[in-house]
Amino acid sequence: MIIKYIIKYIIAILLFSAIILFHELGHFLLAKANGIRVNEFSLGLGPTIVGFTKGETKYSIKLLPFGGACMMEGEDSQSDDDRSFQKKSVWARISVVAAGPIFNFIMAFVLAVIILGNIGISTPTVAQVEDGYGAQTAGLQAGDEIIKMNHKHIHFFKEISMYTLFHAGETVEVTYERNGERHIVEVQPTYDEEQGRYRYGIDGSGEYTKVGPIKTLQYSVYEVKYWIQYTVGSLKMLLTRQVSVNDLSGPVGIVKTIGDTYDMSKSDGAFYVWMNLLNLALLLSANLGVMNLLPIPALDGGRLVFLVIEAIRGKRVSEDKEGMVHFIGLLCLFGLMILIMFNDIRKLIP
Repeated sequence: MIIKYIIKYIIAILLFSAIILFHELGHFLLAKANGIRVNEFSLGLGPTIVGFTKGETKYSIKLLPFGGACMMEGEDSQSDDDRSFQKKSVWARISVVAAGPIFNFIMAFVLAVIILGNIGISTPTVAQVEDGYGAQTAGLQAGDEIIKMNHKHIHFFKEISMYTLFHAGETVEVTYERNGERHIVEVQPTYDEEQGRYRYGIDGSGEYTKVGPIKTLQYSVYEVKYWIQYTVGSLKMLLTRQVSVNDLSGPVGIVKTIGDTYDMSKSDGAFYVWMNLLNLALLLSANLGVMNLLPIPALDGGRLVFLVIEAIRGKRVSEDKEGMVHFIGLLCLFGLMILIMFNDIRKLIP
């Protein structure tokens, strides 16, 4: 039993670490491409467990398997080195900072290609219309293909559920196709007392269809877009207090979720274990990309704000002022991480 738990959490930590490592790899490769000296490239936080130096860069693994860093010369301090981060042009620095989140989206896309290429897509085709719900009243029938909900194009059936979640209680204009002809109807949601949420009464079949190499690439873009929109929508719900900070998960909660996914998938065989783990990695990678682009001090997005301001005005913001903003932001992020970690640990206790 103990060995099973160890294996489960080793897999979870390795998967989470791979996502972080790919993010930092983006910073690393663009730094090297722009001639910036990278002093250390590390996976994890805290004291170094093992490391080696190759060329000018130290490569290391830290004690805490959460996070990582690409530490560049002169990134957060003064340096006279001509290859320091601050000595490079503003556009070079923008490319280095933006590379981390962009690499997360690239990773999400590659994972989407693997997943959709193997299992296919769930088309937005109505399998059943439930009695007493708005879809039935509007005249939707089994076999109808949902094309749009208001102005949002629908590519997967799960996008219908996402729209329902982020537009709870709203009447929606549905464009659907039946026998090659398009129709538009208004569908009113009905509150489901048992499930505690609004529903349109549209059910899918749960079946997946393979679409060929070209369409797999196309739908992989839609898949990444779906998870980006899902992350942004969830953040909006957090800001509007539709969900609380207690509903967020940090590294501890994420590792537990990965471990639980592994546990639940084992009975379906190794193929579905990998597909479910890759799908979770896709979500986490897209999520990390979005979160790091938020204009929050100390994150990549916060740094990009100062760089864009510099590019517009042709003059740098005072390093002392920028450093203070990032320092305060870092303290706030650490405080939030501690709170989220406390909640994650509390959820682990039966």
